[in-house]
Amino acid sequence: MTLAQRAMEQLQVWPDLRSGPASCGAGRALRSVHSEIVHFHSDRDVDLHLTASVIRRFHDDLQESTAIRLVPGSSWVTVHLDCDTDVDLLMSLVSAALKAHQHRPAPAGRTAGDACNFRRVTVLPRG
Repeated sequence: MTLAQRAMEQLQVWPDLRSGPASCGAGRALRSVHSEIVHFHSDRDVDLHLTASVIRRFHDDLQESTAIRLVPGSSWVTVHLDCDTDVDLLMSLVSAALKAHQHRPAPAGRTAGDACNFRRVTVLPRG
């Protein structure tokens, strides 16, 4: 079982998340009643809809993580799963994303920041 599959299995049992196809057309998504929260694009790459305010709040910490890729102007982050610790980080960030989306006003329309980072991030192997 890949790290992404394991993460997906763990998150699918969370009562606030439902599974379905990702709106970007690539992979599976988990969504809350408010928004898509997670896109599983590959065995290692996951896009997470953190919201711009959460990214601003944790920007320095996110930027220091070797597992996180930030795209300027995006309200999504890409999490590259290389080890169990990366899965743990993803779980914590999904919890923060769910909380952020509960207090987020309904979007008036889709903006560039609302699109996930699929094909906007290149992940190079660690080492």
